Amino acid sequence: MKKKIMPVVVVIVLILLIISGIVIVSLIQKYTPSKERADLSDYYHVTSETDVAVVLNNEITNGVATLIDGQVYLDFHFVHDAINSRFYWDENENILLYTTASDLISAEADATSYLVTKNSVDYGRVIVKATSDSAWVDLDFVNQYSDFTYSYYDTPSRVVMTNAWGEIDTAVVKKNTEIREKGGIKSPILADVPKSDTVTVLAQDEKWFKVATSDGVIGYIRSNALSSVTTETISSDFVPETFSHIRKDFKICMAWDQLYSSSSNGDIATQISDTKGLNVVSPTWFFLKDRKGNLSSIASSDYVTYCHQHDIEVWAMVDNFDYADFNRTEDTTYILTHTSVRQNLVNQIVSMAIQYNLDGINIDFEYLDSAAVGDGYIQFIRELSLKCANNGIVLSVDVLHPASYNAVYNLSELADFADYVVMMEYDEHYSGSEEEGSVASISWVREGVSTTLKDVPSDQLILGMPLYTRVWVKTPNSDASDTEIVYDLSSSAYSSTASANLVESHNAEKVWLEDCGQFYAEYEENGSTYMIWMEDSSSAEERLRLMEEYGLAGASFWSLYWDTNSIWDTVIKYIN
Repeated sequence: MKKKIMPVVVVIVLILLIISGIVIVSLIQKYTPSKERADLSDYYHVTSETDVAVVLNNEITNGVATLIDGQVYLDFHFVHDAINSRFYWDENENILLYTTASDLISAEADATSYLVTKNSVDYGRVIVKATSDSAWVDLDFVNQYSDFTYSYYDTPSRVVMTNAWGEIDTAVVKKNTEIREKGGIKSPILADVPKSDTVTVLAQDEKWFKVATSDGVIGYIRSNALSSVTTETISSDFVPETFSHIRKDFKICMAWDQLYSSSSNGDIATQISDTKGLNVVSPTWFFLKDRKGNLSSIASSDYVTYCHQHDIEVWAMVDNFDYADFNRTEDTTYILTHTSVRQNLVNQIVSMAIQYNLDGINIDFEYLDSAAVGDGYIQFIRELSLKCANNGIVLSVDVLHPASYNAVYNLSELADFADYVVMMEYDEHYSGSEEEGSVASISWVREGVSTTLKDVPSDQLILGMPLYTRVWVKTPNSDASDTEIVYDLSSSAYSSTASANLVESHNAEKVWLEDCGQFYAEYEENGSTYMIWMEDSSSAEERLRLMEEYGLAGASFWSLYWDTNSIWDTVIKYIN
């Protein structure tokens, strides 16, 4: 019996030993850190000898840098979007532009020198290389004008950049260790990290910290290999530019003078005779003529002389509205996105201002295709501002009510380069609106002002106000079904005086609307309902109070064509 039992016991013991061995091996494998090393070229997405990875603020970007003749070049779109949006690349004429507070920097593709306004500077190597859809820009050239620091490392080729300043969390490595691709001892090793190195802590959990090394390796280190986390502040020694502006020592009281022919200039005496407090007038004199950047003009020296005799400055308007065969959207886009054409326009504007002894220029470009024009519009303002400043000409720029679809009006850049920003706070409801309403309710205006003041200093902001309203007509549609009445809606612009006369002649009751800051009236006639959000001295006073509350630079009125004598006694109380 014993002879039969012994072999069984031996077998069982052997099986147990084997199982134990397997368990021990499994435990050893489970708890032994992997020695596998990651391929850093794959980690940084470097696939060729010319690829350069960019680590920006402890994040790895992809495909934004390259080596050209041993030098690092950045993709223009990366430069513009992540580093410095003031760089402008003209893909039509292959020229890189950068505008400072006093100079226009320009470098043509493949050139080894660049211009600072008209002075040539030798750079010693190619500054910018054109590509099929962008450009490569020399890293050091970008760094001359931008607030970032960088270090270059090879094997694999990478640039570690920082342009975000402030508080960061750091920790000191307590013992020689490794940084791994993911949290866990089986994750591949990215790099060895020696004792006493300092790493930036990006995230923490109980066992693993996500960290970044100074040479741009981002991964995970065991928490017990690190000291306590401390907070430190990183800062830059880059000195940002300061922008100077022409400032008037009086509150601006401006009115646009809506003119359609040179013969209308003779009416200026009549137009301003009943105004009070008016110190700036902006006649609609200049408009884009063709795709060469030429201007059409109905300007008058006599007009300027008369205004100056009455202590009124002239800031003539330049607009891009439809005239003759000029397409205000497509042709404006062409002009603004071709540097030679755009600069011809700039030169013509300044030449006209000098010729007619103008005190200022007012730019009113509308109907811009944001996607097509890109930064062409703001680059136009930058370039124009330099030449206006050199000639003592005030540059004011009209902008629409702030909204996502009006992003082409880069308010922070306009605040840097223009002397004044004029908010056209009207047309809340316009001729094509699907519903009736105020031209400029006070709540809508307040929202526009408060939003704009986030980017534009109050002493640069001029509040544009309407001197007109809309008479809305709602008429039942004869084709409507019996169960639901459908209305046709239309409107016409009226001067303040004309709309007031309309209300009075129909004995319509005026009701004050607190949220609109104006009187409302309606009446029935021939089966239609007429609705009027009235513009008068009361609505003007609400906006003037807003101007005063926010300490704005002044007000401007559209336009003398719609003028009513009733508002000027109110205006003079706020703008003397």
